[in-house]
Amino acid sequence: MFVKSAMIPKHKCYTVSENDTIEKVLEMLEKHQIDGVPILSGDKYVGVATRYNIYQGFFQSTLEKEVYLKETKVIDIAANKEKVLTGDDIFENTLVDLQDFPILSVVDENKNFMGLITRFDILDQFKSAFGLQQKGVRIAFTSVETEGRIARLGDIIQQYSESVISLVTFDASDKLLRRIVLKIEKKGNLDKFLKKLEKSGFRILHIQEDE
Repeated sequence: MFVKSAMIPKHKCYTVSENDTIEKVLEMLEKHQIDGVPILSGDKYVGVATRYNIYQGFFQSTLEKEVYLKETKVIDIAANKEKVLTGDDIFENTLVDLQDFPILSVVDENKNFMGLITRFDILDQFKSAFGLQQKGVRIAFTSVETEGRIARLGDIIQQYSESVISLVTFDASDKLLRRIVLKIEKKGNLDKFLKKLEKSGFRILHIQEDE
């Protein structure tokens, strides 16, 4: 999935102008209960303001609080001026970038602001990938890393008419193995399905049914 498919579009984003005061920006953050906001110069992205770098800017300055709030422009404390995404970036790669920052801006080739990806969006997409928003049975198992194993799994799923909620694979510590987490809707043929998996060389590690 690409960033452009998951971003919050520009018309739904809160933004501030580069010449807005720190006081105005903090008021916006408080009003909308958000941690950060993009800074624009016209339509172009020039940085981001967060609570953290606003407070950091104050402690690093020699200004009185009221002076800092009313006279400092938000562009003076802007962070992530060059750290941006494009619509064609791979969505999964943003997880690393958002570990230490609440938002990332999406821009076009001319740095015009297009939208936002937030840490919440990342978590929501991963919840969807793991099927956390739908009840079912989660089966964790391993398989020898050989050609055609996923296709074989698909055949077994089709044979037992299982309804797949999610399917995620991971590299195991042993490079010859692959870990797989499959979530399916609960049906009466679960035992037969599991036995077929094991007979076909899939080693069941854990089974959990949502309550």
